[in-house]
Amino acid sequence: MSNDYYEILGVSHDASADEIKKAYRRKAMKLHPDVAGPGSEDEFKKVQEAYEVLQDPQKRAVFDRGGDPNARMGGFGEGGFSSAGFDFTNLVDAMFGGGTSFGGGGRGPRSRTRRGQDALVRMRLSLAEAVFGVTKPLEVDTAVVCPKCQGKGAESGSEPVTCNTCQGRGEVITVQRSFLGDIRTSQPCPTCRGYGTVIPDPCQECSGEGRVRTTRTINVKIPAGVADGNRIHLDSQGEVGPGGGPAGDLYIEMTISPHEVFTREGDNLEMVVTIPMTAAALGTKVPVHTLEADREDFEESQKSVSVEVPAGTQSGTRIVVPERGVPRLRRGGRGDLGVTFIVQTPTKLDSHQKDLLRQLAEARGETKVAASVEKSGGHGMFSRIKEAFGG
Repeated sequence: MSNDYYEILGVSHDASADEIKKAYRRKAMKLHPDVAGPGSEDEFKKVQEAYEVLQDPQKRAVFDRGGDPNARMGGFGEGGFSSAGFDFTNLVDAMFGGGTSFGGGGRGPRSRTRRGQDALVRMRLSLAEAVFGVTKPLEVDTAVVCPKCQGKGAESGSEPVTCNTCQGRGEVITVQRSFLGDIRTSQPCPTCRGYGTVIPDPCQECSGEGRVRTTRTINVKIPAGVADGNRIHLDSQGEVGPGGGPAGDLYIEMTISPHEVFTREGDNLEMVVTIPMTAAALGTKVPVHTLEADREDFEESQKSVSVEVPAGTQSGTRIVVPERGVPRLRRGGRGDLGVTFIVQTPTKLDSHQKDLLRQLAEARGETKVAASVEKSGGHGMFSRIKEAFGG
């Protein structure tokens, strides 16, 4: 076989590092003694030697100048094909990128101090609180820095020491034989759990975690106009991380309780009001309480509104009161208050009242009434009444 490393791998002299790695992968898989047989050892060693040189920029530069890149490296040894002459980690790294599954480069010890998890909690609000905004306390079950060790995880006077199992590497390496050679696999050290150190005298309060669970109360400012399912993001208000690490974020999701009078439709508030037949026929003004009446921080004049009911109002009529609905979140202004009227027919009449109604019926020619069916395509009075009641 030629001594030209480029020719051995089958690449040009200006080949990139990626092209060299791919060529080595193909040659190594083809010529490995466990695949091609014992007679391929010499060729395989040449392929390995070529890759060792060309993948190293300094050695490659020496070779390109006509020098001996292995002059100070001692070659491959005198023995047969074994782990002494060939570290199969290089082949695995070339094939799989030196990943942790095969252990080549190692991960090193992990830090005891890490960022905490984000947390999601739900806060229940009344409709008035959601519409007008509120600041209210919220109890959160969370993790905080251990008050005894201040996040160190050790008792006073105790310090972490190097793990004897992994010698501070945070991982242990096992070697498995395969038809491709020795494959090294790294795993977190079971003694120190990958930290590289152990705490001889862990804090009794937090068991070495540097944090403890507790319930704390925070005041949450809810903006006016939030809706069911909206979330508020509080930076660094989540759980403190292991080792007293930085806290994660806290997300608060709004849950709005139903109101006995008002319903919300987007930025509008809706309510249903019952009026007597005579008021609907003659017309009137009806004072109705608004949602502001649920709050003590509004003036009395804001807690009610007078709604003009035109003469001849029918059941299902909806009258709009502008700008008395929900404040528009981040947009300004308010939605409307929709008041739907249900006309109530009297059921208990004395004889005098009945006589008056008969006189009215005679005067209007309604003593004999033929029922008429209104074809509304599903958008008439009954549909409006059904919608008003949330049907």
